Amino acid sequence: MAPDATYFEEVRLTPEVIDPPKNEDMVEVSEQVNDHVQLTPKPNFADASSVPELLECPVCLNAMYPPIHQCSNGHTLCSGCKPRVHNRCPTCRHELGNIRCLALEKVAASLELPCKYSSFGCLGIYPYYCKLKHESQCMFRPYSCPYAGSECTVVGDISYLVTHLKDDHKVDMHNGSTFNHRYVKSNPHEVENATWMLTVFSCFGQYFCLHFEAFQLGMSPVYIAFLRFMGNDSEAKNYGYSLEVGGYGRKITWQGVPRSIRDSHRKVRDSYDGLIIQRNMALFFSGGDRKELKLRVTGRIWKEQ
Repeated sequence: MAPDATYFEEVRLTPEVIDPPKNEDMVEVSEQVNDHVQLTPKPNFADASSVPELLECPVCLNAMYPPIHQCSNGHTLCSGCKPRVHNRCPTCRHELGNIRCLALEKVAASLELPCKYSSFGCLGIYPYYCKLKHESQCMFRPYSCPYAGSECTVVGDISYLVTHLKDDHKVDMHNGSTFNHRYVKSNPHEVENATWMLTVFSCFGQYFCLHFEAFQLGMSPVYIAFLRFMGNDSEAKNYGYSLEVGGYGRKITWQGVPRSIRDSHRKVRDSYDGLIIQRNMALFFSGGDRKELKLRVTGRIWKEQ
């Protein structure tokens, strides 16, 4: 096992990664428990560009977390990819066995790294094993495009997404906190699980997405309108909105809190968190011969005091 010892010794002595801990039985446990955000890097702060050489899985290219596996030649890979390579090292093709790379796990435990969303404004420095959890909840992580009609995969900050919606999806943009929209469909009996319309409103220095669509609720075709806030859930709770649809002396109203676009369009729709209109009632509101859907949805947005 001499080659393994040489390999691990080289890992321990890489100066850009870690100052060897004074006590091998205690590897910065207090930092992992407290997980305080530090805006000023410590002396043993590791340059993120050096991390992939040691901690990037050669198969999935993601960061590795315990248990980190290695072959007899010292090549490593993550536990998730080990079954995928049929117990063969993807680098040298030797059998993997059940060798665990404890040295590399200790190196990782001593690292402090910036959040991967630092370019979006996050200034936090986190212990390696706390970094993944933070990034899954980081308030600076990019948002997914809220346009639902094409399952768009674009991500970015709010200003980027607003421009993207306007230029690429040709979404209508409106200023103001009140709206009065008319939705028309020539054959309302052809209800599909498809988005009809997305409109973006700018008010109170924020952006809101108004969705209106047809979908199946069990065996019944229905229409739903709901509002989403282009920002985090904690900010969305500072606003409220109301929707109203009606005609011929009758109306349906809805009042709620806009959902953050952190929640997917489908999640909001399938929770029925909005104004739901049964097809028969929608056709009644439309009047005429009930062969054409003509709905007028009015509403307003306000900021809670």
